[in-house]
Amino acid sequence: MTRRFLPGLLIALGVLALGLLVAFTVGRYPVTLAELIEVLVSRLMGRATAVPPAVENVVLLVRGPRVVAAVLVGGALAVAGTAFQGLFRNPLVSPDILGASSGAALGAVLGIYFSLGIEGLAFAGGLVAVAAVYVIGSMLHSRDPILVLVLTGVVVGALLGAGVGLVKYLADPYNQLPAMTFWLLGSLAATTVSDLLPLTGPVAVGTVVLIALRWRLNVMSLPEDEARALGLATGPFRIAIVAAATLVTSASVATSGIIGWVGLVVPHLARALVGPDFPRLIPTAALLGGGYLLFIDTLARTAAPVEIPLGILTAVIGTPFFIWLLAGMQRTWS
Repeated sequence: MTRRFLPGLLIALGVLALGLLVAFTVGRYPVTLAELIEVLVSRLMGRATAVPPAVENVVLLVRGPRVVAAVLVGGALAVAGTAFQGLFRNPLVSPDILGASSGAALGAVLGIYFSLGIEGLAFAGGLVAVAAVYVIGSMLHSRDPILVLVLTGVVVGALLGAGVGLVKYLADPYNQLPAMTFWLLGSLAATTVSDLLPLTGPVAVGTVVLIALRWRLNVMSLPEDEARALGLATGPFRIAIVAAATLVTSASVATSGIIGWVGLVVPHLARALVGPDFPRLIPTAALLGGGYLLFIDTLARTAAPVEIPLGILTAVIGTPFFIWLLAGMQRTWS
């Protein structure tokens, strides 16, 4: 396993490093590698830089926050998808399976409609939605609590989606509706340094919890009866895993809008590199997720005269992958 883990981890690190390089240097205002190194080294050493002020502003103020946000959001969604796929024992599960994205979407459109804080309401909406799903699912006693949670998430997500549609219908079509539509499609264009703190804190906390529970995730991926036979209290650990994955998902959606497919595609790529063992899978997925979204975001801001929403590009790439995944479902997933 170690022989397989180290090459896979190095590949993931290489993808992230290449994504960082491309994201900082490619754009309508190109930055050379030498200029990038000069800016970063000068900032770290606390000395004046020799590059033009415009280059320094592009690197530190324009692309810097966006690059950091892309790494955090991509890594968070990948880690959440990895945890949910293992917990629900389903390779087709994504981070919004319990309604986090739908709740965040409703919170965001309400924030736009009432001119309130979009990020805060989106974050709260995601947490409240998943909490509602878990409470309702806990009240419905069943031999298969995982299936009940998934079905409850689908129902609550559909209800929240109807709420989003109602708010969009009532919104001002000239100002509010375009803002809602743009947010729902996902973008990092408006990311600033002030947006990084409310994103970094929840993502760091949730990721640390999932890493701490990585060995339990191996057991939780077994059937419920087998996990309990091994002496694991599945209920409390399921709550902890769901809470941590929801925390990072809600924080990511609140910052970037709804970016689908990252939490579905990247865990499978990481699994192909290092196998299904969660102590190896989680850090690899985090690195791959950050690099993957960096490439998507760079493509979004350079491929057309106007910026393409991230949700469109991730869907274009994720849909054929999903079809390929369905075609391979006859093989054992482990």
